[in-house]
Amino acid sequence: MNATKKATATTKNKSYEGFTAEERAAMKERGQELKAGTRRGSRSAKPDGETEVLGKIAEMSDSDRVIAERLHAIIRANAPELAPKLWYGMPAYAKDGKVLCFFQPADKFKTRYATFGFNDVATLDDGSLWPTAYALTKMTAAHEKTIGALVKKSVAG
Repeated sequence: MNATKKATATTKNKSYEGFTAEERAAMKERGQELKAGTRRGSRSAKPDGETEVLGKIAEMSDSDRVIAERLHAIIRANAPELAPKLWYGMPAYAKDGKVLCFFQPADKFKTRYATFGFNDVATLDDGSLWPTAYALTKMTAAHEKTIGALVKKSVAG
């Protein structure tokens, strides 16, 4: 059996270990985001990232939406210089055009918790080891305070 037939056979048997349907959907969303950005000429208005992010948050399940709404408010209050945008179909916040932090809803990849993460643009450095992603199952006042401090620190550099 040649390699193509073998790959097809294993795919039909569901033993293929490639991208999940959710991962493929996220990549497709990212491709659409990139295409939309290149299609906009200098004459057309730039998309309103705030509106896009709030629209995506409104589509989320109740548990993810509650966390995302609070997270959005915390980020906007603590780092108004960050630009909201969609990134792989998820709410994200960019500094100088580069995604600094993002919210991955639990439903996005069918995980048991949502994730608030930072990319390498964030200046969270603490020696030679520091966390860059946090699991969230609910938002408490203590979490809000911690996230606010992390966001402030992440843009300080």
